[in-house]
Amino acid sequence: MEQAEINDLLVGHGRAGRTVVRLKGGDPFVLGRGGEEAEALAAAGVPFEVVPGVTSAVGVPSYAGIPVTHRGAATSFTVVTGHEDPGKPAGKTDWEAVAKAPGTLVILMAMGRLAEVAAALVAHGRPADEPAAAIQWGTTPRQRTVRATLETLAERVDAAGLGPPAAIVVGPVAGLPEPLGWFERRPLHGLRVVVTRARAQAGSLAARLAELGAEVIELPAIRTRPIESSPEIDAACERIQAYGVVVLTSVNGVDCLFARLAERGRDARAITEDATVVAIGPATAERLLAHGVRADVVPERFVGEGILAALAGRSLMAVPVLVARAREARPELVDGLRALGAAVDEVALYETVREDVRPEAVEAALGADYLTFTSSSTVRNLLAVLDGDGRDRVAGMRVVSIGPITSEAARAAGLTVHAEAREFTVDGLVAALLEDVRALEAAG
Repeated sequence: MEQAEINDLLVGHGRAGRTVVRLKGGDPFVLGRGGEEAEALAAAGVPFEVVPGVTSAVGVPSYAGIPVTHRGAATSFTVVTGHEDPGKPAGKTDWEAVAKAPGTLVILMAMGRLAEVAAALVAHGRPADEPAAAIQWGTTPRQRTVRATLETLAERVDAAGLGPPAAIVVGPVAGLPEPLGWFERRPLHGLRVVVTRARAQAGSLAARLAELGAEVIELPAIRTRPIESSPEIDAACERIQAYGVVVLTSVNGVDCLFARLAERGRDARAITEDATVVAIGPATAERLLAHGVRADVVPERFVGEGILAALAGRSLMAVPVLVARAREARPELVDGLRALGAAVDEVALYETVREDVRPEAVEAALGADYLTFTSSSTVRNLLAVLDGDGRDRVAGMRVVSIGPITSEAARAAGLTVHAEAREFTVDGLVAALLEDVRALEAAG
């Protein structure tokens, strides 16, 4: 839209009594035409407020480790748009004055005319060998920085394949030691990682990967659906106090169990103090604690076999045991408990179903560097939505699995598992991915 059309749109919505957010990158009043829009609103009598932001002229260099001011190097900085052609005398930018400005120059929207802008600055007295830098996609996981001199920057940018959006920094601060560039030194910077975990649970893994610098692509292959009611659920909730052992094998199972109890006006007190409460891993134990129940047993290995090993020294003969979990869970745990003599009630509280995924999301994911799987069902359901070409492209990605059972499912589907978590948790999966990245870097 033309700027005049945007102004009219804001005024129209404002006069209609709507609450309108005009969202801009950086600061709305720094080369963002926010002033023009504010003038239009004021002239129309539409009340407004301005929320300042961090301009890209400061924020982007900061993420590249370039302070726009630095004692001994620059005590001021000038921000200018490079959108205008410096070769046209009718332009509004006085390039001679800009070149003579002391301190740091930050030039925005200049990538299309970088060579001309640099030449104009040199022609008007800026040193050709002055340090300069171009930062593309600043503050995002795609950020890339090229450092050179003012005279050679355009050539170096072309060789590196950088394009807009980018900020250009000219001055001694661009020549400060590169170790200040903290953002691009994060271990997963520049890597694209796919998270296939259910959308409701993907947040913790996605956040951890993003903190480490990855560009995270969320492609949930599954979602969990609570089973609202069944004779087994009804019976288990009614006799919850009779169980000597209560086993929860996932965070979802915990939430579903307490939701079903709450429907009946019951809470953590329904589980007798004499019962042994087993959580398959620390995340499940933490969710139990949030509901007011402390897990008595958390096995060293966060799988069904680990639970069996943790309970092996206990007498379970004829002990009523509740195993509350997903409908399609593996049989090894229940079979093992029954082999120890326990009277097991296996109750399905939820089921895992395939998530509907958009073709464009799949396409974006297939171009990533890493593919993470947190369960066997994420493997099966993702591959089920791929065509032959998609499967071939997935086969070319590096696969990281949360544990041996998930790895087995991936291999059965024809995938190569490049890294497997030693601890079957989100942190363990992240650690395995980092270890694989370091191994690849070491191998060159």
